[in-house]
Amino acid sequence: MSESVIAVFIPIILGLGVFTMILGLRYLQNKENMAMIERGIEPVQKKRRTDPTQTLRNGMIFVGAGFGLLLAIIITRSFDMGDSKGLYFALIAIFGGLGLLGAYAYERKNPPENDL
Repeated sequence: MSESVIAVFIPIILGLGVFTMILGLRYLQNKENMAMIERGIEPVQKKRRTDPTQTLRNGMIFVGAGFGLLLAIIITRSFDMGDSKGLYFALIAIFGGLGLLGAYAYERKNPPENDL
């Protein structure tokens, strides 16, 4: 087989595999709920809770990483550094870590009211 044909089929097969797996899991969950209803047991619906501290943490990471990327672009263009990939990775990691530290400091000052 040609390499281009393989490159086309791999994403298709992976996508179909993931879709089939999700469909199978939902089918088995529905089957389990129906068996519980037949036995007179109330199936417990899992409630999805949002964790505001996790949302804050993710937001601070992305803001820090974005700021690090912006700063890396500004530095490489203003000093005409050319292709300096290490600077990009370093500044993204540094400012992402600073974002995590900021989220940690905020959570220390304002602890969550209830444990999720």
